[in-house]
Amino acid sequence: MTSALSSLAEAIDVARGILPEGRDIASLTPAELIALNEQIGRGKRLAESVQALVASEIQRQSRPELGPDSLAKIQGFRNPTQFIAATMGTTTGDAARLVKVGEATTPRMLLSGDKAPARHPHVGQGLSDGRIGAQAASAIIAMLDRVAIRAGAEKVDQAEKLLVEQAAGLPLDALSKLILRAEAWLDPDGVEPREADLAAETALTIRQDRTGMIILTGKFDPVSGAPVKAAIEGMVTARLRAERDAETARVTPSPDAPATPLLDETTDAERRTIPQMQADAFVSICEHALGCDESDLPLNGVTVVVRMSLETLREGTGTAEIDGIDAPISASAARKLASSASVIPCVLGGDSEILDWGRERRLYSKSQKLALGERDGGCAGCGLPPHFTKVHHIRWWMRDAGPTDLDNGVLLCESCHHRVHDNGWDIQVEGTGRKGRVWLIPPAHVDPARTPRPAGRARYDFAAA
Repeated sequence: MTSALSSLAEAIDVARGILPEGRDIASLTPAELIALNEQIGRGKRLAESVQALVASEIQRQSRPELGPDSLAKIQGFRNPTQFIAATMGTTTGDAARLVKVGEATTPRMLLSGDKAPARHPHVGQGLSDGRIGAQAASAIIAMLDRVAIRAGAEKVDQAEKLLVEQAAGLPLDALSKLILRAEAWLDPDGVEPREADLAAETALTIRQDRTGMIILTGKFDPVSGAPVKAAIEGMVTARLRAERDAETARVTPSPDAPATPLLDETTDAERRTIPQMQADAFVSICEHALGCDESDLPLNGVTVVVRMSLETLREGTGTAEIDGIDAPISASAARKLASSASVIPCVLGGDSEILDWGRERRLYSKSQKLALGERDGGCAGCGLPPHFTKVHHIRWWMRDAGPTDLDNGVLLCESCHHRVHDNGWDIQVEGTGRKGRVWLIPPAHVDPARTPRPAGRARYDFAAA
């Protein structure tokens, strides 16, 4: 507790030093703004660490057996969560989560009066160091407690340590993906029963309102929803790229281009939003299914890939993954998908196609992109699914005479691709195959030491899986 308070005070002092009294935020240099943002983030996490400790102690001093001597009741509250929520300006649900985090990360008092170690010491250390916040800690603890009996203490401890290490610096939505995969690793036998429950909830309702609008409300389990998600996202991605290319051609026409405009003049109000484009894509798919004249849908090369080990395919044990779907699937579901004509199974450990093309071609092949997807898991920078990415030459094709080989390729989305090209970031790959590790190296003006940062699968996949 004393250590956490001391660290919090230090973070506050550093932040005050960056923004002294009387100085405006707008006057900060980029380096000062980044440093201030980092200190605010660390201070927030440290404050949540202290909050969790305080909340658990308020809970202990407000336990039911104390009756009218309960700390919460003395303060005029029915229970400790109401007391904590009112004083911290949060909800009772958030207060309850703080209590659980505090109870799980502090030493326990036994009936004998002795103290036992905390149930989740790695999470507690991550909190007190300011590496993770209370929400991340709560999500990790909830999952570990859910599978503790089936997984065993040793595996739970290993998963807890790895999750805390990987959680530092990750947004909560990316952490939730890690937690799902960690849970599948800890409790592979629990994946198939959960799939059955999700499949039972799969439904699509269609109704028409008074204005004539058709309203669809749907829920799909990961297996049946994967091709739906991949097809719609693929069509939207293709449309966005086509619009961007057309806009580029309009702004910078070639000397031989006709004088007529290449794009219809449209107002912002007429431009389609992403949800509208998704609706358009769904309509196109249905029209195609009904036998429209269009022979091919603009899916932009999107592919549904189910990834499994050779053991999973042969013996039906373990779990598998689907590109773009966070939740792992059971071995039986993976084997069914592997036999589907509309899905590409990627079996790890079997014979592989020869994929290196050297300087004979500039563009990476579809097979090469699938292979790089196994190593990178999607965009190496931000973790977007593979169908949102293109293959980028690490050593540029024109500038560096870089070959179109797997060891010179990396998957990047459009935004991360521009960041690498325009802002001076470098990419380094260690090792080959799926176990190869990708590192992003910041330019000197971002990090004078140019310390490599983990990227790709090593950043966004559960390390033990």
